[in-house]
Amino acid sequence: MLDMTPKDITERSALRINPAKTCQPIGAMYASLGIHNCLPHSHGSQGCCSYHRSHLTRHYKEPVVASTSSFTEGAAVFGGGPNLRQSLKTIFQVYKPDVVAVHTTCLSETIGDDIPSIVRKAQEDGIVPNGKFVIHANTPSYVGSNVTGFSNMVKAMVDYFSSRDFGKSTDVNVIPGYVDPADMREMKRMLAELGLTATVFPDTSDVLDSPMSGSYEMFPKGGVTTEQLMKTGSASMTLALGAFASESAAMSLESKCGVPFTVMDLPIGIRSTDRFVKSLLDLTGQIKPVASMIEDRGRALDMMTDMQHYLYGKKVGLYGDPDQVIAMADFLISAGMRPVYVITGTPGKRFEDKVKTLLGNEACRCVVKSSADLFYLHQLIKSDPVDLIIGNTYGKYIARAEDIPFVRYGFPILDRVGHGFFPTFGYRGSIYLLTNIVNTLLDRIDRDSPEERFELVM
Repeated sequence: MLDMTPKDITERSALRINPAKTCQPIGAMYASLGIHNCLPHSHGSQGCCSYHRSHLTRHYKEPVVASTSSFTEGAAVFGGGPNLRQSLKTIFQVYKPDVVAVHTTCLSETIGDDIPSIVRKAQEDGIVPNGKFVIHANTPSYVGSNVTGFSNMVKAMVDYFSSRDFGKSTDVNVIPGYVDPADMREMKRMLAELGLTATVFPDTSDVLDSPMSGSYEMFPKGGVTTEQLMKTGSASMTLALGAFASESAAMSLESKCGVPFTVMDLPIGIRSTDRFVKSLLDLTGQIKPVASMIEDRGRALDMMTDMQHYLYGKKVGLYGDPDQVIAMADFLISAGMRPVYVITGTPGKRFEDKVKTLLGNEACRCVVKSSADLFYLHQLIKSDPVDLIIGNTYGKYIARAEDIPFVRYGFPILDRVGHGFFPTFGYRGSIYLLTNIVNTLLDRIDRDSPEERFELVM
């Protein structure tokens, strides 16, 4: 399918081929699902909402609910205010959510709909019931990426809900970044093990990985509540995991409520998790982590050491969302591997600066690029092949064309199952990632081994 990709690289400033990202509304919709009893609302055409819902559904293998303003030609000419008013009226009468989280699309942004004014008028007219909330984030698809949309919606949670009115507490806020429900669940487990009372927001655990109960629940039990969101303004500090997805909300919370924050990499891999755990220990005053956490770390280190002869020196092409790619690059380096191509579709020069800092002296031998696409990555790999490709589902075409082992990681993963149930966070997540990487390399060894080298025990 990609056999005609040329090796010669031409600089492209206005064209993206196979983007290494998805659009803002998808990230905003995902963040909205992390609020308890919240209905995401797409202010645009029906087709946009259908695409965003289906993309999330295919990744999580769970039904994703969302409503839409259902723009037609009339809304495109005269504005979508009447559509949004009618939508809110129907939503609160029929579905009865606690929160409607409105995100814009290309069309409503191009028209210039003033969402706060439309919502304010709807509240004054009694369309929004007392005790119910409507929040919004501006998320045009022609700017940023799914990570940008996630960041904007999490910031909206702070702007609309966070309050100083609850006094000062010793609780901690954790903004987990654009990660799967299993990572948020593992995050909460680690916080609880260290005895910390924390609010994780947004929180999609028990929303997009809820168990089968035999009856349909439009709003599953999971998600951060509006009361918890309001109390984030009284916390002692905020840990923002992943600068691209979480820093904006943490900055807004500090500006609005005076809650200090620390930005850290996602705790993916042993080194990054060590830094995260140390920050938590500083908060609790403990000298060392609990025994079970030390044991998890030891198991991850043991596996990394045992498998070093399969990992060391392997060249890797890595792509995806910036926060996850940065954390994975750090993990690969610590495992003795060599990330030689590291790209993201999300714009931002600090991605390049961060990755080059991680690479150190190896930076001169690596291509690091933001606002890049998979066509560019394919050209690089055709010119100088790698031993392994790591990224979301869309990389499978490059892997097949160039006959290179492929590990699925990040968002979206559309052609495999189970990824939403196994964390990449923490020491346990490190074991899962190592298992995935090593087994993929071993599969290739088995496939390529001649008869006399086809071993039973690797």
